[in-house]
Amino acid sequence: MVVLSKKTPDVYALLLAGGTGSRLWPVSRELLPKQLANLAGEFSLIQNTITRLFPVVNPDNLRIVCGEDHFYEVVRHLDEINVPSDGKVLAEPCGMNTAPAILLAVLDIMKHAKDAVILVFPSDHVIHDNDKFHASLQAAIDLADAGHIVTFGIEPDYAETGYGYIEGGKVVKGSARMVKRFVEKPDEETAEKYLANGNFYWNSGMFAFKASVMVKNFAEFEPTLLKKMKKIVAKGFPVSLESYAELSANSIDYAIMEKTKNGVVLPSDFGWSDIGSWKSLYDFLPKTVDNNVIEGDVITQNTKNCFIRGEQRLIVTSDLENIVVIETSDTVFVSDLENSRNVKSIVTELKKQGRKEYKSHTTVCRPWGSYTILEENANTKIKRIVVYPGAKLSLQMHYHRSEHWIVAQGTARITNGDEVVVLRENESTFVQKATHHRLENPGRIPLHIIEVQMGEYLEEDDIIRFDDDFGRQ
Repeated sequence: MVVLSKKTPDVYALLLAGGTGSRLWPVSRELLPKQLANLAGEFSLIQNTITRLFPVVNPDNLRIVCGEDHFYEVVRHLDEINVPSDGKVLAEPCGMNTAPAILLAVLDIMKHAKDAVILVFPSDHVIHDNDKFHASLQAAIDLADAGHIVTFGIEPDYAETGYGYIEGGKVVKGSARMVKRFVEKPDEETAEKYLANGNFYWNSGMFAFKASVMVKNFAEFEPTLLKKMKKIVAKGFPVSLESYAELSANSIDYAIMEKTKNGVVLPSDFGWSDIGSWKSLYDFLPKTVDNNVIEGDVITQNTKNCFIRGEQRLIVTSDLENIVVIETSDTVFVSDLENSRNVKSIVTELKKQGRKEYKSHTTVCRPWGSYTILEENANTKIKRIVVYPGAKLSLQMHYHRSEHWIVAQGTARITNGDEVVVLRENESTFVQKATHHRLENPGRIPLHIIEVQMGEYLEEDDIIRFDDDFGRQ
């Protein structure tokens, strides 16, 4: 008798790329959060998360849920690793926590594969051992295909108080256990008890489940959210802010995982870290002989157990221990290493004071490229503008400022009032106040422009746009 092999399920990967990562300020900011930063190697955290999935997941079966502000940067990060972005990036018009984000992607995936197994990952975690990671993924896929909702529980090697925990119950298959309960971040004494108990695991925020099983659980525990989300997904993308803001904000743990009867925890040990603070990143990265993590142009003298990262300037340290020093183009952050996660309260204060440093760097990414503020005073602002090949800025006008553009690299096509001119390196043009103008890059290499703004009002909202950044009316 011939025994037919079980059909291999369609496997999709869903990356959650929301949030701002304020505990990693000043590198992570509201407009360029930690998942889009290069914090653990030459690639961004989201690029590393994507590429380590490919032996298990087909690149075509990828979905990323992010905020609207980060949509084009996520697309660019996909392009940089040669992953076509069409249909893969789903933008939320506002953040509503993980339950709506996951459901949005699940319903979108079901348009293509009605009963796919979906693997869910935060986009900003790091993993040391990819072989063990892939083995855990395969075990999770098998459990999910059998109808379980799998959460990856990290086997703790010390009593961590900064993570939530999952208590495992009876064994289901292999090392997987039924989820007995989720517990909040414990105090140190309780964390020590969890560690000694042996069946408590760090809550990684990673999951695996069949699409149909997850939808059934939403129908049981969050029927209103499911009904509203079905209507939103049926209308297609982009999602309207008005309809999305009506949803109830909730985490997947509270909405489903703490209530479901399908939950199992898969104990995992693949060198995981959520990179939730400078201390956790320090623990993950390789050290010097003095137990320092050094990045950038740094000279140390009698410096031990420190994390020193520079982006633009020379940093020199002497007689330091257990300190973090993080330098960016506009900010220097210095803290005791152990308490560096408290930077989150500093970000809150910066926001309260209306400081732009909580939100953006001096370099701001746009769909067409980026701009960097080189110098700024009351009546003058100097920028370096980079425009990608084939890209163009919106057709716009300013009432309160004039602009002088100098081509530093590449070729520019410039609309300046009724004129359209082509400029090359070392050529320039002047744009008067209240003049329609547009900047385009018709070439094959990035266009670099030095822009000098002059006027009595130089804020970014002194713009009247006549189309968007793709020339659409």
